Amino acid sequence: MKLGILVNTDQHAQQVKGLIEAALRKNHDVMVFVMDEGTRLLESGPLATVCTLGGVHVSYCEHATQQTGVRTDGLPTEAVCGSQFDNANMMHEADRVIVL
Repeated sequence: MKLGILVNTDQHAQQVKGLIEAALRKNHDVMVFVMDEGTRLLESGPLATVCTLGGVHVSYCEHATQQTGVRTDGLPTEAVCGSQFDNANMMHEADRVIVL
């Protein structure tokens, strides 16, 4: 199964990480798209650490990082700077999507 997680708030960092880890334990692929206020989580840890896990694809909206002033220069190279096109691809490819 492919699980999509759309993160558009900055209030659920530990839950996002927990969902990703639980899905990986079940051998599911995980796609995460981060936008709006959720981009603030890219600076604070959990999302940056899950980028490097096998089976996880993290992308984020470049426009949103510019609007929120979030710095992404310290992110692992596995985190993909993208656009709403990445969000649309995740929605199309995922079997289930969780929005936080």
